[in-house]
Amino acid sequence: MTKFRVEKDSMGEMNVPEDAYYGAQTQRAVENFPISQLRFSRRFIEAMAEIKRAAAETNKERGYVDGKIADAIIQAATEVSEGKWDSQYVVDIFQTGSGTSTNMNTNEVIANRASEILGFKLGSKEVHPNDHVNRSQSSNDVIPTAMHISLRKALETDLLPALTKLEKGLSAKAKEYDSIVKIGRTHLQDATPIRLGQVFSGFAAQIQQSIDRVKRTFPALEELALGGTAVGTGLNCPEGFASDVIAKIAKRTQISFKEAPNHFAAQAAKDAVVEASGALKTCAVAFTKVANDIRWMGSGPRCGLGELKLPATQPGSSIMPGKVNPVISESILMICAQVIGNDVAVTIGGQAGNFELNVMMPVMTHNVLESTQLLANGADNFVKACLEGMEADAEKCASMIEGSLAMVTSLAPKIGYDSAAAIAKKAFETGKTVRELAKEQKVLSDEELDEALNPMRMTEPDKA
Repeated sequence: MTKFRVEKDSMGEMNVPEDAYYGAQTQRAVENFPISQLRFSRRFIEAMAEIKRAAAETNKERGYVDGKIADAIIQAATEVSEGKWDSQYVVDIFQTGSGTSTNMNTNEVIANRASEILGFKLGSKEVHPNDHVNRSQSSNDVIPTAMHISLRKALETDLLPALTKLEKGLSAKAKEYDSIVKIGRTHLQDATPIRLGQVFSGFAAQIQQSIDRVKRTFPALEELALGGTAVGTGLNCPEGFASDVIAKIAKRTQISFKEAPNHFAAQAAKDAVVEASGALKTCAVAFTKVANDIRWMGSGPRCGLGELKLPATQPGSSIMPGKVNPVISESILMICAQVIGNDVAVTIGGQAGNFELNVMMPVMTHNVLESTQLLANGADNFVKACLEGMEADAEKCASMIEGSLAMVTSLAPKIGYDSAAAIAKKAFETGKTVRELAKEQKVLSDEELDEALNPMRMTEPDKA
């Protein structure tokens, strides 16, 4: 059976598990919010610890917290940053909208661990969660600061390398497939020829544009709310404290964090996070296009388009022997659907900036960090499990071109739109190719016809 110790907070006594490093306020939140199994991610916990460590260093330098206590807080916060106490983050994502419960969860874990480092028992409050760990801070400026730090770091460290790898993989396929001509398609109908390499160059450009969009969110995310305390006025935060703390964080992370120029906007609004989520949503839309087109071009193997041969990763059916499905692309489609859904929640969360404080920060944080990790993992897996082993079927690509009615397009400038349309109509009715009918009707010489109906020539602009 679980043994308990009794801790007190401003509302009275609480039974806390005897070996827990969190305290009374965290335990109240555990009991108040039995909603889901969702908890803050490693990135966010790391950011919270980074703030507490830098704050303790500054409090020590300025003499606001005793040196021995500050050193113990620094050691405890470092351990939290490294992931040693992740199991002690027990508060649900669906909690107080300011994230106060998680700020106190952090304060209590660090305070209890610091007390233990100094030789005192858990729950002794020899290191106090509010007076020492939270000194010169408020949940209302710490949580939005941790939001920006964790997201900015996750985007650069987790997402951008994965997207860069994806873009390079697509660009490599664009070069590999540049000599392969296939039929183009618009409105799901046959269109003029296009090189398979050109198709993949479009995919690569979409991903590169997504990388650029993500990078454009960095400056706003690098503005931190720390120093505004309760409502943005900076009450109980000494002048220069926040800028000193942020300078330490910037040096340690090697990211150009700085104090927000307007604390009222920084705490009441979460526009930078909404913007970043929008960039992630746009990336998901682009990735959906890439994954969908690849699985459709790989449809078959006998009765589909069959222009691409996708790697066989696993049996595709429990009833149809030998069936193999484009499961990696399907995985990406589900990832992207989740990211787009997450963006809706983030957008709604961004609207909850009521007066001086946004009150949907935990769910906004969870969703943008989840979206970042899903896209990063998805891109890595797509390159490894689909793109690297994918092959083009050049013969299948070529076989569909000659029979396409869209081949008549290159004849229109030479014989007129109406005459070309008549050939296309008759070709469809008779089952003959455009080339066959054009030869029968002698609309051009054989040499002129071969030049006009050369599929490779049709993939480039006309020469002046």
